[in-house]
Amino acid sequence: MVAVAKPVGGRRTRESYGRYFEDFEVGDIYEHRPGRTISEADNTWFTLLTMNQHPIHFDKEYAKRSEFGQPIVNSCLTLAIVAGMSVSDVSQKAIANLGWTDIAMPAPVFNGDTLMAESEVLVKRESASRPTAGIVTVKTVAFKQGGVRVMEFSRQMLVPKRGHAVDDKADY
Repeated sequence: MVAVAKPVGGRRTRESYGRYFEDFEVGDIYEHRPGRTISEADNTWFTLLTMNQHPIHFDKEYAKRSEFGQPIVNSCLTLAIVAGMSVSDVSQKAIANLGWTDIAMPAPVFNGDTLMAESEVLVKRESASRPTAGIVTVKTVAFKQGGVRVMEFSRQMLVPKRGHAVDDKADY
């Protein structure tokens, strides 16, 4: 997590998170901590909130008869949690997410599993249309306890250069 206390006047500071375009280097890997344990309530609420009616996520009797033998965590919840874990390191200052690709789920996630994640900077380039920003592509990988890889995806973001983020504005 990248945090800075920026002076805003007198003896006052303001917490600021995230990276500017200049802070990214191709090949850098950011380990996202803390981890996150997914509860049965997380899974059930998210599944029902999003109107996903597949019983594999919230019906234990149904899930017992599946190849998993127990409810599995909604993959969209896993994606949301893993993406959220990466925000302070890779997109806290982003202007916009430009795209998500290559989302893969090589192993199931169950209630009670703890997720850890990391992101590698794959590409960094100047924006052709915005001189005060650049485009960064990262690959994020998530593991559960025991080092089992459960998700990966690539994400491209428009990131401001130093001095051009929303939290750089004096009146923010």
